[in-house]
Amino acid sequence: MNFNLKEIYAHMGVFALGIAWTLIAFAVASLAVFFERLFVYFRSRAASRQFAGRAGPLLAQQQHDALVKEADGSKSSHLAMMLGGGMKTFLAKSRAPAGKLGAVELTRRDLVRINERITADVRRGMSVLATVGSVAPFVGLLGTVVGIIEAFAGIAKEGSGGLGAVSAGIAEALVVTALGLLVAIPAVLMFNFLSTRADALLLSLEQARSEFMDHLEDMAGDKRAVAAHPASHSSGSDVVSTRTEAGDVGHA
Repeated sequence: MNFNLKEIYAHMGVFALGIAWTLIAFAVASLAVFFERLFVYFRSRAASRQFAGRAGPLLAQQQHDALVKEADGSKSSHLAMMLGGGMKTFLAKSRAPAGKLGAVELTRRDLVRINERITADVRRGMSVLATVGSVAPFVGLLGTVVGIIEAFAGIAKEGSGGLGAVSAGIAEALVVTALGLLVAIPAVLMFNFLSTRADALLLSLEQARSEFMDHLEDMAGDKRAVAAHPASHSSGSDVVSTRTEAGDVGHA
């Protein structure tokens, strides 16, 4: 007897239906995570480009308070989250009484913590895709095994056998396995795709963090040079004057 999918669904038992709907729920969850992550990555990339275009000149001019305001206005940008948080820490520690660790070192440590939070946010939901990709085939196989057991149990109960007696039950059972594979394969592909995008995003943020720390260390070095040789830096150079003012902003 030939069955189409509608007829197979109509003849499924309670357990097989439960397995099928569980796999459908897995598929919906995978798609929801995939499109939500795509939206987050696209929004962060666009917002970060806009923020970088405004933040670059502010850093070059050492307008750090303005940079913090720009970062606060770019909530969807992971780059703004990192640089804004780091700059807030640097300004706060610069204005606080001097401790054992300088403002630059404290900022470096805080950026590590910020980077960990950003990494967790970037990879949020990825475990759902990994779980679906690894579990869905076994869930489908479970439905198949139980379906075949029920088919042979029916043969034993009726006292008759043959291929025709079990073909319908086996077909219903194998459909569940096929459904499990149809759910798992796209989930694995989506996981790999998003992992690549997440790695690229985190790499760019790591590079930005390194460049930001270079900026702070360079500024701190200029400040120390001015403090050590005030006479040699009092010639009225615009660049030196700008760096000196920016370095002293925390103590004003």
